[in-house]
Amino acid sequence: PTGRGLKSHAYIHSVQFSHHVFLNLHTLKFYCLPDNYEIIDSSLEDITYVLKPTFTAQQITNLDKQAKLSRAYDGTTYLPGIVGLNNIKANDYANAVLQALSNVPPLRNYFLEEENYKSIQRPPGDIMFLLVQRFGELMRKLWNPRNFKAHVSPHEMLQAVVLCSKKNFQITKQGDGVDFLSWFLNALHSALGGTKKKKKTIVTDVFQGSMRIFTKKLPHPDLPAEEKAQLLQNSEYQEMMVESTFMYLTLDLPTAPLYKDEKEQLIIPQVPLFSILAKFNGATEKEYKTYKENFLKRFQLTKLPPYLIFCIKRFTKNNFFVEKNPTIVNFPIT
Repeated sequence: PTGRGLKSHAYIHSVQFSHHVFLNLHTLKFYCLPDNYEIIDSSLEDITYVLKPTFTAQQITNLDKQAKLSRAYDGTTYLPGIVGLNNIKANDYANAVLQALSNVPPLRNYFLEEENYKSIQRPPGDIMFLLVQRFGELMRKLWNPRNFKAHVSPHEMLQAVVLCSKKNFQITKQGDGVDFLSWFLNALHSALGGTKKKKKTIVTDVFQGSMRIFTKKLPHPDLPAEEKAQLLQNSEYQEMMVESTFMYLTLDLPTAPLYKDEKEQLIIPQVPLFSILAKFNGATEKEYKTYKENFLKRFQLTKLPPYLIFCIKRFTKNNFFVEKNPTIVNFPIT
């Protein structure tokens, strides 16, 4: 950051330690110090390519056709796109989401090619566009066929997350993966110029579906039967319908049984994906309690996105601790 002048760290370091080659991380140019001339040498291109990988349209088209192993410079082999993200401290919740998103082909392809979003106009002083740039850089590093190692640091991406979420999501403490996913997709969508209703972006093209939500208010359970029957005639107790869009579906697991089998082993229950998807068949009703009112809701899907995200709720908070439901969800492979 302090340049190459006589008083710069780089200059002093070059004289004291006989280290002579320095790289400017912004311009990606190499210099020899203390003599201060630029080094033009094609063998250094490997280094600059790792810092700023680029992809041609042809390379992007071929990404899913070739399952060719790449060899990293440290000798390990890896498949581009299937590489680890460093866990800096407690950022694995965010890493899991970023890894999943990096394997959605249309989203990945859009971000691999910087030209797609380079010219988007943002209001002056808007920091949210940083998320778009950093996500693009991370995609290119994860899919780079010429990496030095078979893992990548998400540091800059996560710094942008901390900044743009006003520290709601941190590197130093665990966050909720679903909250992060929801915030991140919406933030990317609006940073790319998307709006709630009209203007679509790659994010909504890939993940947005729509549904109808039917809601019916229930009389208080402690009321006498005649009073309940009378209330049900009122207009506010009739079923209402709203159309709504969604970016992911929240699926509920049946509560895990507490009993053990004969061998005193805890049974881990299993449930087919289809049975927990029944929540969205338009007929299954589910009760929701608010502070003072109860509602019956049912959900009917009207449009599916090309890529459907399921968030399966495993954690319930009770007064003393957070409980995890271990039920296995069986996904159909075909």
